[in-house]
Amino acid sequence: MTSLDLAQDRTYRLTQYAHGGGCACKIPPGELESVVAGLTGPQQSDGGELLVGLDDGDDAAAVRIAGDTAVVATADFFTPVVDDAYDWGRIAAANALSDVYAMGARPAVAVNLLSWPREVLPFELAREVLRGGADIGAQAGCPVAGGHSVDDPEPKYGMAVTGVGNPEALLRNDAGRAGMPLSLTKPLGIGVLNSRHKATGEVFDEAVETMTTLNARAATDAVAAGVVCATDVTGFGLLGHLLKTARASGVSAIVDSTAVPYLNGAREALRDGYVSGGTRRNLDWVYPHVDLSAVAEQEALLLADAQTSGGLLVAGEVPGAPVIGELVAQGEHLITVC
Repeated sequence: MTSLDLAQDRTYRLTQYAHGGGCACKIPPGELESVVAGLTGPQQSDGGELLVGLDDGDDAAAVRIAGDTAVVATADFFTPVVDDAYDWGRIAAANALSDVYAMGARPAVAVNLLSWPREVLPFELAREVLRGGADIGAQAGCPVAGGHSVDDPEPKYGMAVTGVGNPEALLRNDAGRAGMPLSLTKPLGIGVLNSRHKATGEVFDEAVETMTTLNARAATDAVAAGVVCATDVTGFGLLGHLLKTARASGVSAIVDSTAVPYLNGAREALRDGYVSGGTRRNLDWVYPHVDLSAVAEQEALLLADAQTSGGLLVAGEVPGAPVIGELVAQGEHLITVC
């Protein structure tokens, strides 16, 4: 019997070792914005020109280092979203890489970020987490080279990722304009299914497959189609990330709730009460800026559902992705759901 077999001989439900799970454990968006307000640094350095920074809460930072080359940098990590160590590693890595794809760039190198309760959980499980991350890096063609680890009461894993892209073709959340359609490249419902998994141990294979699917193809298709505005849908939910995009772009958005796709079992999980605190905080944050009068609270909760490694929300059309709304001239509400 291998050391991993010995570790798994006792059932370790990783989600039970953390207070939250996945991107639902993010600091609430309203609190985070108040923390980073005013924390702007120089726009120019010896290394290059800052193109995207803290101003609009975009997915990653971008610096032009040459006329046709921008470096895109991000970091993302979180507590276990599933009990399987290998799957958690794959999900966390795909989620970290997503910030680079959401900017229309391609990942060049990643380093691991690992926090581990070394006296509570066996290192054989940590190795499985890292193996999952390495396999996703290999799938993305992105070397995973080293990283940093700390002893921590809660397990956490993710990556710092550096990518490269064309500074003139970056996807930004402040580039939306009235008349652009809104496409969503992955279904929603990851948050409520993960909450059910944490509570019951039920495994939702479709949700795991969705979270481990890279946003590489969607990003490539968007750039090829001339799209200039996009973001990924993660911990702040569809409504939260769309709100940030509409606000940064100076437009409003209309969402057709009947066109939004959901994972199998998502509505049942919502019906049975598996809603994370992060999702409820998302809805509270967007509520003053969104007209939700046409939908029930349950539908609003799904639209605010905290996603982990979700899809891209693209201001444009992407092959195979449903159009769920459009950007319009700024009105009384930044988002209207119909």
